[in-house]
Amino acid sequence: MDTKGHKILIADDELDILEILSYNLAKEGYEVITASNGDEAIDKAMKHRPSLIILDMMMPKKNGVQVCQILRAQEQFKDTLIMFLTALNDELTQIRGLETGADDYVSKPISPKVLLSRVAALLRRVQKEVSSKIIKVANITIDPERFIVLVDDREVVLAKKEFELLYLLALKPGRVFLRNEILSAVWGNDVIVGDRTIDVHIRKIRQKLELDCITTVKGVGYKFEI
Repeated sequence: MDTKGHKILIADDELDILEILSYNLAKEGYEVITASNGDEAIDKAMKHRPSLIILDMMMPKKNGVQVCQILRAQEQFKDTLIMFLTALNDELTQIRGLETGADDYVSKPISPKVLLSRVAALLRRVQKEVSSKIIKVANITIDPERFIVLVDDREVVLAKKEFELLYLLALKPGRVFLRNEILSAVWGNDVIVGDRTIDVHIRKIRQKLELDCITTVKGVGYKFEI
């Protein structure tokens, strides 16, 4: 799978584990952010908006369960992948972690190769779910299987990149997508395009939909809202 564009936050108070995991994940092409306690994990999650958060259960300031609960209570992290990586492997602790809202629970020690496979599997699962999801927001319907957009009952024909860009933004209404996120998700990191390319596509989408449903956040990116 394409790992570029995926940010992973690892929170653990054991520095050797942070170093080993960071090295192996970065080697696979992930962008890695680290934190050594619960408060730092929350701050960095808010700042970087990672695709996946890997939490140690036992950390100073706030433990993994507390961090998970705090993040899950916020709208922007309701769909973010969260994995516990911990030496606590008893059944009750695992159940507690999953009931808190974690997507996976992995026991230490674990080989880097096995962890990488678990990470990739989680990200693939979400991408598969997203790829077939029909979006309905207000009077707009976006169908990725049939590659069509309906505004009320009017079918709107979009070019492939225009469709992919609209679909990306509409997946999470109200969320601001950074320019580099958009470039990575729609054009990929192997294609060199400028910021102006996004602006042109946004303008064409607005014109074709005859709706001002994409808001420009100056100097940051774009968000979908009606």
